[in-house]
Amino acid sequence: MISLRSSGYLLEGVRRLGSVMLFLLQLLMRCVAALRRPRLIVMQIYNAGARSLIIIMLSGLFVGMVLGLQGYDLLQRFGSEEALGTAAALGLLRELAPVITALLFAGRAGTALASEIGLMRATDQLTAMEIMAVDPLSYVATPRFLGGVIAMPLLTAIFSMIGLFGAQLVGVQMMGVDRGVFWSQTQGSVDLHDVNEGLVKSLVFGIACSLIAVHEGYHAEPTAAGVGLATTRTVVASSVIILLLDYVLTALFL
Repeated sequence: MISLRSSGYLLEGVRRLGSVMLFLLQLLMRCVAALRRPRLIVMQIYNAGARSLIIIMLSGLFVGMVLGLQGYDLLQRFGSEEALGTAAALGLLRELAPVITALLFAGRAGTALASEIGLMRATDQLTAMEIMAVDPLSYVATPRFLGGVIAMPLLTAIFSMIGLFGAQLVGVQMMGVDRGVFWSQTQGSVDLHDVNEGLVKSLVFGIACSLIAVHEGYHAEPTAAGVGLATTRTVVASSVIILLLDYVLTALFL
């Protein structure tokens, strides 16, 4: 009984993975057509990115301040307080900024995308577009997917900058680390490889989060319970995939 149940879960997982991959191919095939309507994409960048700025900036500030406190406490034990800028910059650029931004994006913008598209499915708006010979994938799904993919690296960059400011605020203003040493250590330790790692991670996370949100919303059951279930699946699946991809990408870069 247990083996049969496990096999059923495995088959269901493979089926859903195949469905997501086929949906991604359909979106990619329509990207060129969607790019001809830049206004739709800009609107979705605003919805996914600009409306997430407040939570991203606040979270970045507090994460940077905590990183400054913990980093100073750890480095002080080895007499290396001057390396606080290095620890904060590398920790934010390579790991914390992409991961936390992606998790916040999934919780804010991802759920909004899934519920919006799911509501359009529940109210037969997508069906009406198909009846009028309008492809809902081109006009609804693809612009939202591209908007999320473009917005994620921009949000990650803002998170990194605000986080560095928070770490500097704690390290320099509160703990007494020399300002010049902090920024010189930061500039000297960060190279193009570190920036590329954060950029690639944010781009991959943006693709994953946007794809999951759009897929769950587009294939949601046309009921209130179905829309709620799609929203829940978006958050859970996005969070797990982000952490899994983070491990894989970190291993590849190292």
